[in-house]
Amino acid sequence: MSREDVLRAIRDAEIAAKVTLDEAKTEASEIVTKARLAATEIIQHGRSDSEASSQGKIAEARSVAEQEAGKVSKEGDSSIKSIHDGGEGSRERAVSVVLDSFRS
Repeated sequence: MSREDVLRAIRDAEIAAKVTLDEAKTEASEIVTKARLAATEIIQHGRSDSEASSQGKIAEARSVAEQEAGKVSKEGDSSIKSIHDGGEGSRERAVSVVLDSFRS
C-alpha cells in the first residue's frame, strides 16, 4: 500500500468516525427529547388521575355530609316542635304572670 493510500484510508476513517459521532449525538439528543416528552405525559396523566380521584372523593364526602345534615336538620326540627308544643300551655300562664306583675 502506498503512502497516499494509507493517508486516504486514515482520512476516510476519520470522516466515517465523525459521521458516526454526529449520528450518535443526534440519536442521544432524540432519546433525551423523547424521554422528556414521556416524563411530561406521565406527569400530566398522574395529575389527571389524581384530580379525578380527588373529585370522586369530594363528591362522596359531600353526599355523606348532605345525608348527615339532613338527619341533624330533622332532629333539630323535631326538637323545635317539641319545645314549641311544650311551651304552648305555659304561654298563657306566663302572660298572666307578667301582666299581674305590671298591675301590682
